[in-house]
Amino acid sequence: MADSRACSNPRNRPTRLQAGIISRIRLENFMCHSNLEIEFGDWVNFITGQNGSGKSAILTALCVAFGSRARGTQRANSMRDFIKTGCSSALVQVEIKNQGEDAFKPETYGDAMIVERRISESTSSITLKNWQGKKVGSRKEDLREVIEHFNIDVENPCVIMSQDKSREFLHSGNAKDKFKFFFKATLLQQVDDLLKGIQNQLNGATELVNNLEKSLRPILKELDELQEKIKNMEFVEEISQQVQLLKKKLAWSWVYDADKKLEVQNKLIEKLKGRIPTCQARIDQQHSKMKELSDQLTKKKSQIANMMERTSEVRRMKEDLQHSLSMATKERLELEGERDLKTSHIQKMIQQVKLLEQQIHDIHEQHIQNTQAEENEMEERLQELQVEVDEANDIFQRLKDEEDALTESLEMAKDEIKKIASQIEEYERRHREISSHIRELQMHQTNQVTAFGGGRVINLLQAIERHRHRFKRPPIGPIGAHVNLEHGDTWSIAIENAVGRLLNAFIVTDHKDSLVLRACAREANYNHLQIIIYDFSRSKLNIPTHMLPQTSHPTAFSIIKSDNPTVLNVLVDVGNAERQVLVRDYDIGKTVAFDQRISNLKEVYTSDGYKMFSRGSAQTILPPNKNARGGRLSGSYDNQIKNLENEASKTKEHAQQGRGRKRNKEEELSSLLDKMNNAKRRRINAERELRSKEFELQDLKKSISAEASSAPESTVNELHQEISRLHQVIQEKEELLEKLQMRVNEAGNKAKDLKASFENLCESAKTEFDALAEAEDMLMMIEKDLHDAEAEKKHFENVMSNRVLSDLNNAETEYQELEHNSKENRRKASIICPENEIEALGGCSESNPEQLSAQLSRMNQRLQRESQRY
Repeated sequence: MADSRACSNPRNRPTRLQAGIISRIRLENFMCHSNLEIEFGDWVNFITGQNGSGKSAILTALCVAFGSRARGTQRANSMRDFIKTGCSSALVQVEIKNQGEDAFKPETYGDAMIVERRISESTSSITLKNWQGKKVGSRKEDLREVIEHFNIDVENPCVIMSQDKSREFLHSGNAKDKFKFFFKATLLQQVDDLLKGIQNQLNGATELVNNLEKSLRPILKELDELQEKIKNMEFVEEISQQVQLLKKKLAWSWVYDADKKLEVQNKLIEKLKGRIPTCQARIDQQHSKMKELSDQLTKKKSQIANMMERTSEVRRMKEDLQHSLSMATKERLELEGERDLKTSHIQKMIQQVKLLEQQIHDIHEQHIQNTQAEENEMEERLQELQVEVDEANDIFQRLKDEEDALTESLEMAKDEIKKIASQIEEYERRHREISSHIRELQMHQTNQVTAFGGGRVINLLQAIERHRHRFKRPPIGPIGAHVNLEHGDTWSIAIENAVGRLLNAFIVTDHKDSLVLRACAREANYNHLQIIIYDFSRSKLNIPTHMLPQTSHPTAFSIIKSDNPTVLNVLVDVGNAERQVLVRDYDIGKTVAFDQRISNLKEVYTSDGYKMFSRGSAQTILPPNKNARGGRLSGSYDNQIKNLENEASKTKEHAQQGRGRKRNKEEELSSLLDKMNNAKRRRINAERELRSKEFELQDLKKSISAEASSAPESTVNELHQEISRLHQVIQEKEELLEKLQMRVNEAGNKAKDLKASFENLCESAKTEFDALAEAEDMLMMIEKDLHDAEAEKKHFENVMSNRVLSDLNNAETEYQELEHNSKENRRKASIICPENEIEALGGCSESNPEQLSAQLSRMNQRLQRESQRY
């Protein structure tokens, strides 16, 4: 058996993947085979064996697998005859390669496909499987697609030649019979018969079509002429009817148009009447506001006058202290210059003493001679002086250690004073911050809107009111003015950290309104205003439970309450308030944020301001914002103001206590300075005593040397007298220098104290000046508000007289004219066509009279043209 795709020498050409090659066949209980499986090569395969061993059964199994009937194989009359004797069923399974460019549905079957045919006593079935053995199809049409794709025809003797066909071919004696065999095997005879039959059918159909066309031509021509005439007449009639209908619609359109204008004019009159109390209320509101602002202006001017008196006194004290500080600094510099000059003079005298001592030493070196008795006496005196020098040195060291200890205590006291001064400064700074916060809360208490943007938000709201006609929908804001907390101040700090950045924002309905609001913000000098664009018509969001964090702790959205659904929607869509969980303390927050892995959770906020969240594997904890101030959403500010006033009082008390401790430390420092100066004097006296003993010891040594020498005593005595005189002068100058140093220290301490007093005065003056500047700013703001209120009142009075009342009179006059025209138009229209008839025809509310008039004119012209034509 040879495959039709085989070549003579496959090694002489490169291997190429081909589809449709049979790679394996497996037989179970088929004919003489109980269980047979054969792997085929890609090109030529030979199967050898004795007669009756089952070679032809393999070829028959291929025919059966590819859909051949039992009689077509010439080996049996029915499929059950292929079942091996003694068995109830048979199986033929053929595997075909499905690789390369000729593959059949590779996305379905893969690199190989399996054709399986099962045969039982009563039926047989075909199954197609992919390369994994998964069933793909079981219909005959599926198998036919496969064999047609691979051009497999098992009943064709050129594809599979059975023993009977080969015997018939070999035994045919002439070429004519062989050609008939070939003609049949290649299916050319069948194709020729099909082509001849199709040609005969085509010729008969063509002749029939030609005869029918000839008989229909005159009828079709006459029919076309009649249809054209009918169409033309119908067209003219239709135009005429449209003209009549348009006339009726036009008549009633004028009526309806007048009714609409009456309705619009009536609404305008009602609107203008409604503006009268609004304008009057605005005028009254501005009048009361002017009165209130005038009272505030008078009080603020009186307050500023008092503050000016206090600040002028502070300036005078500041100038006096500055002058004293300059004089003290100048005195200290002069004393330091004098001290340096005396120190230089003492150094020169010390050098002179050293020269004289060197001279004496030289004389002693030249004359060394003395008696033994005098030497012993001198030696004893020398030992006594040495003991006295050692004792004086011990006293000097002890006093020096005492002075060092006092110096160290003095430095520690100075550091402690600096630390206390820093604490006092911090308490005073905190007191100023609390006072500023109290003033803000008092302003918020007067007008709660100022909690969300300060005084500038009032200017912005006034600008919005002035330009309200430019907005499509009035803006909503600030958002914080439209919300409150369900549980009071419990979660105020957590909510402030969660959605606080949105509380100052405004909401508009479209981009055009956002541009108008931005212009109002520039007019009100409100920079960096946050504007959110959101659809106002959208109803309140209904958040499903499965989209909320699955936890028992509240969310920011559950704590915040508002009567405006747009505000709540913005807090959800922009602020993610429904995914922000609030907890009581830090430990619970860490558990909820990082350990429980709660779905739909974005961030966790503690009641004291900690923020916790995780992004992937990163866990983040942010500490509370020190500058954040909770309580903006509180309904009342009295408790906050009271608590802040208590805190301010405590802070002020701490500052006073710090000043008391500072004064005590300064007194202690002064006492330490006295002790140190006393210790320094005693140390200097001890040092002088030591130097005196040392000089006496040196003189004794030199005198021993002098007596032992032949040098004249007069010269040595003169030199010693000169040295003693110089020592005395040096000692006097050192005493003067010490006094001068004490004066320098006193001048430095005085300058330092004056500088500290000047700085404290500047700090306290800064508070006064800041308060004065703030009061002046408030005065300017009140004056501006008063001016704005006067302008606003004048504006509304002008609007009332020039616009509202005038427009109302004009509108009423126009309404009377429109009412007269409407009655006249309705009378004329009723003559042309009753109203119920025009409503039955569909009405005319969709077009205005001008459009209907133009349309009627065009239809009349068209009717005239078509009538003349037909």
